Amino acid sequence: MTRDLRMEDMKGKSDGLAVPSHASTTSNSSDQHDSTMQQISDMEPSHSQHRLIEKRKDPLAKIEDLQVKFFRLLRRLGQSQEDLLVAKVLYRMHLATLIRAGESDLKSVNLSTERSRALASQQEALGVPQLDFSCTILVLGKTGVGKSATINSIFDQAKTITDAFGPATNRIQEVVGTVSGFKIRVIDTPGLLPSSTSNLKKNKRILLSIKRFIRKSPPDVVLFVERLDLINVGCNDFPILKLVTEIFGTAIWFNTIFVFTHSHSAILEGPDGHIVNHDLYVSQCTKLLQRYTHQAVSDSRLENPILLVENHPLCPKNIMGEKILPNGKVWRSQFLLFCICTKILADVNSLLKFQNSVELGPPNSARMPSLPHLLSSLLRRHSVSHPSGMDDEIAQILLNDMEEEDEYDELPPIQILKKAQFEKLSKEQKEEYLDELDYRETLYLKKQLKEEYSRHREKTLLKEQNLSPTDHPDDQQEPPEPVLLPDIAVPVSFDSDCPLHRYRGLVASDQWLARPVLDPQGWDHDVSFDGINLETAMEINKNAYAMLTGQMNKDKQNFSVQSECAAAYVDPRGLTNSVGVDVQSVGNDTICTIHSNTKLRNIKHNIADCGVSVTSFAKKYYIGAKIEDTLLVGNRLKFVLNAGRIVGAGQVAYGGNFEATLRGGDFPARNDNVSLAMTVLSSNKEMVLSGSLQSEFRLGRNSRASVSANLNSRKMGKICIKTSSSEHLQFALVAVFTIFSGLLRTKAADNMSKDEAMDEG
Repeated sequence: MTRDLRMEDMKGKSDGLAVPSHASTTSNSSDQHDSTMQQISDMEPSHSQHRLIEKRKDPLAKIEDLQVKFFRLLRRLGQSQEDLLVAKVLYRMHLATLIRAGESDLKSVNLSTERSRALASQQEALGVPQLDFSCTILVLGKTGVGKSATINSIFDQAKTITDAFGPATNRIQEVVGTVSGFKIRVIDTPGLLPSSTSNLKKNKRILLSIKRFIRKSPPDVVLFVERLDLINVGCNDFPILKLVTEIFGTAIWFNTIFVFTHSHSAILEGPDGHIVNHDLYVSQCTKLLQRYTHQAVSDSRLENPILLVENHPLCPKNIMGEKILPNGKVWRSQFLLFCICTKILADVNSLLKFQNSVELGPPNSARMPSLPHLLSSLLRRHSVSHPSGMDDEIAQILLNDMEEEDEYDELPPIQILKKAQFEKLSKEQKEEYLDELDYRETLYLKKQLKEEYSRHREKTLLKEQNLSPTDHPDDQQEPPEPVLLPDIAVPVSFDSDCPLHRYRGLVASDQWLARPVLDPQGWDHDVSFDGINLETAMEINKNAYAMLTGQMNKDKQNFSVQSECAAAYVDPRGLTNSVGVDVQSVGNDTICTIHSNTKLRNIKHNIADCGVSVTSFAKKYYIGAKIEDTLLVGNRLKFVLNAGRIVGAGQVAYGGNFEATLRGGDFPARNDNVSLAMTVLSSNKEMVLSGSLQSEFRLGRNSRASVSANLNSRKMGKICIKTSSSEHLQFALVAVFTIFSGLLRTKAADNMSKDEAMDEG
């Protein structure tokens, strides 16, 4: 009832609905009362009857009647209409009516709250018609927590038998009475026994009998009663809360109020021997009980209201004779307000058929894939990378450069200076020397790429001619030696010896890469490793290759897997067909996506692409398709334009993307680039336009930077700047600046505390 509400909107709506002055004035004159009654009777045959007939058919008119009833109840309880809880209820009622109202009814909906305030004031002043409101309350809780005493305090008279030394209620009974002019029906139940294996069957028998009793007349409000002075002393309510959830279902918690009795008793001392602050203690108990509830329903979104209750006859009272709590509030009127708000919202949901709009449970039970997210994934999907690491664009650039002579071999020899010799150079000579080394390094990288591409082409030609590598012994190369990957930094283990040797990674010639997955938050005995990561890329034959990446995690309760596998076939006529399967665990379910792409190079500098995808999740299927065209202008400029559509679960999403990329002059030896992209997505009659900028460049000879930024039409965006450097001096300067700024903040805080101490003195 109190979740996910925008407080600014509620305050604005609550403040803006002022009650007219003539509606709030009352008169004790019998003549004025008779004249007003005569006016009402005169209106009945012409207008009131017609309006009554319309209300029977129109749910929005029934909502207006509920608003009138709600304002009348607030007046009787003496509650302010500016109360935060009241504002939340009014906001929910207004929002619900706006969802169900048509365009022609929007104006009347916006004015309904103002009319309801005025009409409620008039009806309360005249007492016509009589207030027809009742509330059924179910009381649950362990034995001895004060359920029967709370019921007596609600009615302000002894309605049930209480016993301070044993269970007072041994059967289900109804208690009916009138409080503040409206009828309250309370269902008092036998107390549940403390959680234990022997008491489980007894508690289950009690709850099943309660379920049968309320089957014909479900309660409007549920009170779960617990003692405040005992809830945090080795008490674990989770087994009882779990049993209540299993028998009544998760829907029972929507209308549940947690009641803490003995709220005026002395609070226990803390670990340091001092009395714990009352509000802090209540907050801790609330979090503890709410956490048990989240575990019982497997959903952390639930947030139940808390009511503090004191039933002792010596409890302090105000001048009206009402029991007050340590915070100065009257708990009985607060309880009635909670019940009224819960019942009114339940009636609104029933009229507008919102009962099944929200369900509690594990996140995967109500979680569904977002169509715009699936469409974005389809539009941005990359092609299958070749085991050699070269895609079609890089291969085309290297093929064009093969005809040119290698500049690196034509360079004159250069003398590599030692550190002492380098220090003797002037500043200009140092710059020229470093520029020359950088230029030679770039040419050397280009030469290596060309040689690798040349070896790959020769290997492909040998396969096409059906020649084995043994026919050309001169071209044979020794298999690469296995490379030991660096060890992973592990947290401190509980063991005396950390078995790091079991988790070392090795890159062998079979192109399989296996690494352990480290869980830095883990508390397991085995040094926090709970998964494995696998990667491989292999060439099946001369025209087909495949790749596989995946990660598996397993702990004592859950198992999760994320994997991507794809295969591609290159047709000699220029077609490239690829198919892939992506699998990802989502809670206890699995989302699976099958995608296929066909790439056609119809012109030398133009690549056309089309693709389809099918996503399966929770027995629902989402089908998508896209078309894409890539235009290459020279070796540096690339334009990509694509569009797609995805359908599933009764929804449709459209979208498109345009991207322009400018590469550096040394590409592909150095991957300097800047990319601009514009994306438009449309789903459920909503359109979002976004733009992004991505760039990677060299700041200097030993440092690089990466900048990414995006902004959409909803005024949401992100900026990310990353830098890396191999110069130790720069890292030292960053550390010194961080330490220096931290010292300045500490000094400022100390000076502020000294000034405050002097002011107090």
